[in-house]
Amino acid sequence: FSAEQEAHALRKAMKGFGTDEDAIIETLTKLNVSQRQQVLITYKSTIGRDLIDDLKSELSGNFERVIIGLMTPTTMYDVHELRRALKGAGTDEGCLIEILASRTNTEIRHINENYKLQYGSTLEDDIVSDTSSMFRRVLVSLATGNRDEGTFVDEALAQQDAQCLYEAGEKKWGTDEVQFMSILCTRNRCHLLRVFDVYRVIANKDITESIKSEMSGDLEDALLAVVKCLRNKPAYFAERLYRSMKGLGTDDSTLIRVMVSRSEVDMLYIRREFQAMYGKSLHSFIKGDCSGDYRKVLLRLCGG
Repeated sequence: FSAEQEAHALRKAMKGFGTDEDAIIETLTKLNVSQRQQVLITYKSTIGRDLIDDLKSELSGNFERVIIGLMTPTTMYDVHELRRALKGAGTDEGCLIEILASRTNTEIRHINENYKLQYGSTLEDDIVSDTSSMFRRVLVSLATGNRDEGTFVDEALAQQDAQCLYEAGEKKWGTDEVQFMSILCTRNRCHLLRVFDVYRVIANKDITESIKSEMSGDLEDALLAVVKCLRNKPAYFAERLYRSMKGLGTDDSTLIRVMVSRSEVDMLYIRREFQAMYGKSLHSFIKGDCSGDYRKVLLRLCGG
């Protein structure tokens, strides 16, 4: 890897009449996120121009969004997406849920630090001013990045938690959402997987079915996302991708965010889950749903 070589290849692709999009795709998708950051710095020092500015002036639309996403450090990409979800036209609840339910404590803490540095307000304050009721409380809880990340399973507590969830939902008239939140958003993963098993025995149905019948709207979506991420994160992202493309129109924001943010994390697993869940490859789905350079770059991120 030579940052200088790649920087010059990018400049060449954008210089003169017309842009060589294929060369840009080729160069950026073969590098990883830290190599792309090195190219960014080298581009400025050897060519004396800002690479992001050059890319923005040459590219447009969804293709531009993917390329700029790839050029953004991982944490900052999440920070920008959360800010867009909160401060854009209307709130993008799906984006808030997806990022906060799927990132690790360390990732969430880095997001919080960088969000404050970038925007001067805290992520929590912006969530509070932009969302409401129980949904707001779940997001605030997830945004503290304070889940127990141990692996210890306390069998007695697992029984108790499962009983608590049952009594907070299925067993009573109305739902005690706070119980759901405090158990689902703080306990460690291994413990909760055990809780879900016990719950199935007590309630005679899966925890996800109970959440669907007891909650609605954004709160339901948020708690379901938490459960799905705990059980199988790649499957959760496979479902996000599927929903972003199925039916009329494409939810490009979700499609781009998942492809960019997971491309170096668990894309192979996401592809495997996608195939298992929907009987079609992610590759063929993207191919049928997108076009042009946008399709090309997404297929490169998808691989296979």
